[in-house]
Amino acid sequence: MGVKRLITNPLRDLARVRPVNTASLAFHRAWPGYQPTPLRAAPHAAARLGVASVLVKDESSRLGLPSFKILGASWATYRALCRHLGVAESSTPVLADLRESLDSHPLQLVAATDGNHGRAVARMAKLLGLRAHILVPHDMVPARIATLREEGAEVTVVAGGYDDAVAASAALADDTHLVISDTSWPGYMDVPAWVIDGYGTLTQEIIEQISEQNLPAPSVVAAQIGVGAFAAAMVRAFSTEGIRVVGVEPTRADCVLAAAEAGDLVTIPDPQDSIMAGLNCGTGSPVAWPDVSAGMSCFAAVEDADAEEAMRLLAEDGIVSGESGAAGLAGLLAFSDELKLTADDHVLVVSTEGATDPVGYERIVGTCPAPQAI
Repeated sequence: MGVKRLITNPLRDLARVRPVNTASLAFHRAWPGYQPTPLRAAPHAAARLGVASVLVKDESSRLGLPSFKILGASWATYRALCRHLGVAESSTPVLADLRESLDSHPLQLVAATDGNHGRAVARMAKLLGLRAHILVPHDMVPARIATLREEGAEVTVVAGGYDDAVAASAALADDTHLVISDTSWPGYMDVPAWVIDGYGTLTQEIIEQISEQNLPAPSVVAAQIGVGAFAAAMVRAFSTEGIRVVGVEPTRADCVLAAAEAGDLVTIPDPQDSIMAGLNCGTGSPVAWPDVSAGMSCFAAVEDADAEEAMRLLAEDGIVSGESGAAGLAGLLAFSDELKLTADDHVLVVSTEGATDPVGYERIVGTCPAPQAI
C-alpha cells in the first residue's frame, strides 16, 4: 500500500499527448433534456488554497444520473453496438434510431464497476430495451448496489476487488454479452478508448463555458485517476505549456503513480479499499496510459481524510460532492505548499459525482441532500 506523497512526473512529454476527440458532442447534445453541467465558482476553496480562483465543474447531475460517467458509457455503448450490429454510425447519432436496430437482438450489456460506470451502463441498457449484468467488488456499499438494481440490472458481487470484477466481466464476453468497460486489457482496447472520447463532451463544455463567461484560463487543473480514462480526457484538453495537470489517487490505490515511478504500468497489491471507491483500482488502463503518462505534471496520493476535508470544503461552496468527486480538490489541499500555489493561480477541478453514498456523505459532511429527481 502506498503512502501519502507527491511526485513530479518523470515521463512527461507533451508532444505525445493525443488531441481531444469531440465526436461525442453531437450525440450527447441530441439527448432530450441535455444541457451542460454548471461550472461553479468556489471562493471558500480558493481562500483555503490561497489562489485567485477555483472553478468546479459540478457533475452531481448529468443526463439524469449523479455522475459524469454516463458520458463515456453512452458513447462507448453506441459505438460498440453499431459495430456489433453492423449498423453505420450517423453523422449526428440519435439513441432512438439505435434502439430500433436492436429489435429482436437478445443482447446483454456487461460491465464491472465500483458504482458510477456500472450504473451508467445499466441506464443505457434500460434506454435501449436491453438487459444489463453488472459485476461489483465485495466491499461496495449497499446504496450503490441498490441503485444498480433500481436501474433493472442483474448484479453479481465478486469475491475480490475491482480488478477481480473486471476479470470476471471479461470472461462473460460472447455473441450475446457485450462488455462495456472503462478500462482496457490486451485485445480489448476500442471500447475503453471510446469511453475516453465520450468524456470529451465534458472537457469541451468547460472550455466553452470559460470562454463564454469570460473567465480566466486555468493554470492548475486537478484530475482524479482511477484506471485513467477520465484523467486521459483531462490531459488531452488541458495539458499545454503553462498549465499544470495534477493527477490524484488514493494512497490505497496509487497504481498510476506507482507506474510513473516504475516507468510502465504495474499492478499494486490488494486491497484497494479507500472510501474514494471510484478510484479503487490496482492497475491502470493501457489505452489511457500513454496520455496520462505524457501529460500529467505530477501525481499525488492522498488519504481518505483528505477527501473528507475536500467534501466539507466543497459543501461550504454549495457543491455536493461524493468521496471520489472531491478527490481532485483533495490532492491540491494536501499538497498546496509543495505545489507552490500562488495568488496568481486559477484552479480548475471536476467534482465527478454527487452524494452517491448518502450514508457516507451524512457521516462526513452532515445532512445529505434529498436525491434529485431522475
